[in-house]
Amino acid sequence: MTLTFVALGLDHRHIYGMTENMQAIGARCLGFWTEGNPQPLAGYAKRFPDLHRFDTLGAALVAGADLALVSNIPGDRADVAIHAMRTGHDVMSDKPGCTSLEQLNAIKACVAETGRIWSINFSERFEVPCVTLADQLVQDGAIGRVVHTTGLGPHRLNRPTRPDWFFQRERYGGVLSDIASHQIDQFLHFTGSDQAQVTMAHVANHANPDDPGLQDFGEVALRSDHASGYIRVDWYTPDALPTWGDGRLTLLGTDGYIELRKYVDVNGREGTDHLVLVNGDRCEAMDARDAGLPYFERLAHDIAHRTETAMTQAHCFRVMELALQAQAIAERSVT
Repeated sequence: MTLTFVALGLDHRHIYGMTENMQAIGARCLGFWTEGNPQPLAGYAKRFPDLHRFDTLGAALVAGADLALVSNIPGDRADVAIHAMRTGHDVMSDKPGCTSLEQLNAIKACVAETGRIWSINFSERFEVPCVTLADQLVQDGAIGRVVHTTGLGPHRLNRPTRPDWFFQRERYGGVLSDIASHQIDQFLHFTGSDQAQVTMAHVANHANPDDPGLQDFGEVALRSDHASGYIRVDWYTPDALPTWGDGRLTLLGTDGYIELRKYVDVNGREGTDHLVLVNGDRCEAMDARDAGLPYFERLAHDIAHRTETAMTQAHCFRVMELALQAQAIAERSVT
């Protein structure tokens, strides 16, 4: 049977990739619902002109879909996801999937109650082909055991396009629970860590004093029983960079390292998905644009067979738990 889905909330542009990638694996969108007319709506309608818009959330949730894609305002995502799970939907949420530990606990209880899947599309892993290739190289033992990750997540502010909620801490959740959840996901995944602790967390507003609710810089250090990692995120991407951010990931192994320049190579190589592999036998740059995006196909398989091939539920919970813990630690240190 063809997997069907609905899109709930168009408050973040990540809904474009979520919808496109589900359609690319053959899933069928039954339509979308969003509150009001958020800025990404025009782009969504242009990309998907034939999709039906439901008048209410309730109408979208009785359309008969298997999966709900959730990308409304971050502070409201938990409530929408819980509503969707209680009406029989599995959920793919945009990050952050929630903005407080209380919301996360409510989601955990709902998953236990309903048996539904709550998955977060960590797009900096799941929508980046060079990460797919890096994953395969690590599994093949190309750099030995990964003992450290460095994840950099710079973003462009794009102030004129940002809605009011973007500058309101309680609505977007804080820079670490939002952006840094990507890098926390990658740390746990590539180091094979089921558990970790936050050893340092810091947030600041260095460049936007007129928006006190905005955190424009954040950093986190993590440690598990066999690995450690460092994360830096910010809203400082300069206008001259030809894309929204020079996102990078370095995986340090016992027998080599892998560096990913995900979105741009300022040294001059064209395109995206640049991977550098260095070990005892190889020192080379690789074009990883054709490595594929297996998360979406795997999630469809999990929905059909009730498996955990895309991402375990425990991993998804743990990423958000660590992101929210880091956010709380950082904000306590500021005050």
